[in-house]
Formats: sequence, C-alpha cells, structure tokens
Amino acid sequence: MSRKQLTIGILGGMGPMATADLFQKIINHTPATRDQDHLRILIDNNPQIPDRTAALNGSGPSPAPELHKTAEGLIQSGADFIIVPCNTAHYFVHPLAKEFNVPVLSMIKTTADYVSEHFPKVKKVGLLATSGTIIAGVYNKVFQEKGIDVSAPSPEQQEELVMGAIYGPDGIKAGNIRKPRKKLAKAARILEKEGAEALLMACTEIPLALRQEDVDVPLLDPTDILAQAAVKKALQC
Repeated sequence: MSRKQLTIGILGGMGPMATADLFQKIINHTPATRDQDHLRILIDNNPQIPDRTAALNGSGPSPAPELHKTAEGLIQSGADFIIVPCNTAHYFVHPLAKEFNVPVLSMIKTTADYVSEHFPKVKKVGLLATSGTIIAGVYNKVFQEKGIDVSAPSPEQQEELVMGAIYGPDGIKAGNIRKPRKKLAKAARILEKEGAEALLMACTEIPLALRQEDVDVPLLDPTDILAQAAVKKALQC
C-alpha cells in the first residue's frame, strides 16, 4: 500500500510572482501522468505581510505577527508542512516555527544540503540576495557549518545592482525582467571574479530574471531546490 501524500502549505505573497514560481516548480518536479497524481497544495498569497528587509534595517514593522497568522491559517486548512518562498522571511519564521504543530521545511537548510551533496568541492559561494537576507546572515551560519564561505557584493554594488534590480522602478517587483537581468548579471560576474565557485539566487525574485548563461559558475536556485525537497517530503520518499 502506498503512503498517504502530505499536503503542502505555501506561505506566500512575498512577492506574488515568487509564490507562483514556487508553485509552478513543484508541479514541474512532481512525477505525474494525470491530474490525480499531483499534490494537494494550499497557498495563502498574503502580500500584506510587511517588508522583511525594511523590518531588519529598522524602517518598517516586523512581519512576524502576519507570518504567524498566515501559517496558522494554512495549518487549520490542512497543511501537513509549510514552505516559505522568501529567503529573508526565514529569519522571522525560524523562531515562530516552534509554535506550530507542523514542520517548516527550510529553504536555507535544503539549499545548504543540496550544495554539500551535489557540489562537494565548492568552498565559497556568492550570495545574490536582498540586503535583509545579508543583514540577517541566514545563509552564513548554515553554510559555514558545512565548511563553505559565503560572500556578498559590496554595500554600493548591493544597493545599485541587486536591490535596484529587485525593488527599483524598473525592478522585478514592478514586473520587469530585462533591465534587472543586466544588473544582476553584473553583480554575479563581480562575485565570480572574487572567487565564488557557485552563486546562490537567494531572493525568490532573482530566478525570474537571471539565467545560467549569464555566468560561468553553477547558478543555484533555492526556490527550485525547495520545490524538489517539498515534493520528496510530500510523497514521503
């Protein structure tokens, strides 16, 4: 007898495009030949969750209460575990997870495990992320435990190239791709020159623009890695 499939709860809305991207990637990684083979997925696309980077730099309210409320709604609706398509949000979600009666599958940990398993020779990764993720240091601790250094752009490059690509008037959150791709590719090449042996697209908007052909080292998508891990967990295999 096959095991019961688990229901995935996606705590989304940070931002909506990234949430849709994760949903699509879960579908892509599910071994299915008919509708009934796919997984049950509950999505709360809550764009009213306060900005995570603003909270970390002291210019906005904490997203923790809204994250907690959204997660509890997913649990009450039947989610067996929760995934969060926002790297920066993991700083706030980790302490909250102790209050939930279902597990939270961490994008950060699944990415570190993936790099360690599939790229065992990599000892330095470049981090393309929001300033909030960098300030929070969510990737640094987990990767350093595996003997992998994490490097980020300089503050000036981070603001102009990465944050500009994500939050700028022509940025990804405004629905644009072409100009953000150029900025992100420039930031990525700088990290390559500084010794990064792989690059992490550690903001869920970045994979919507940046492509492997833009760089010469492996370009890793934590959203896709999380999607694979979620499918495996839901199928209990």
